Amino acid sequence: MNVLVVDDDLISRKVLAAQLRKLGHTVTEAKDGMEAWSFLEQVAFPIVITDWIMPELDGPGLCRKIRMLSREAYTYVILLTAMERKDGYVQGIDSGADDFVTKPCSTDELQIRLRVAERILALQNEASVLEGLLPLCPSCNRIHTGGASWQSVEGYLMKRTEASFSHGVCPECYSRHLKPQLEEVQRGGQ
Repeated sequence: MNVLVVDDDLISRKVLAAQLRKLGHTVTEAKDGMEAWSFLEQVAFPIVITDWIMPELDGPGLCRKIRMLSREAYTYVILLTAMERKDGYVQGIDSGADDFVTKPCSTDELQIRLRVAERILALQNEASVLEGLLPLCPSCNRIHTGGASWQSVEGYLMKRTEASFSHGVCPECYSRHLKPQLEEVQRGGQ
């Protein structure tokens, strides 16, 4: 996995980066939240491990910015903290963190946390793929919604999104279907 490590403490950052590389991950290092943000604007990292307390942009602030990004791929965020875990759980979760690790963390604990991250990212990816698959009838263009139920595309989308529809007829359908019907009606009315 490509992991972004964010820590303003050079030694802590280098130790964590070395642990991650030893576990087989690709690592990009950022010296603070602002540098991390500039990387994240350009590259989608599946995992970000960030220190909590940093100047300018702290870990929770970086989490909030990550959650505001509109990307298909999810970014799993682990907050590093020297604080007692319970004190920061609510604030960390509210900012968008997925997990917490107390500094310094062992390679074993880090490996376990990253396995969980990988599982969640894989499940999220699978859900995205499955969400994109809609069983559509080629004849009537209705969507299979489970069991014996079929629903119009418009009804399906209106129920699950904020989309609304107005109808029109494309030129091909007008020529193929509507125009002959209109001509038939005109001939019958004469």
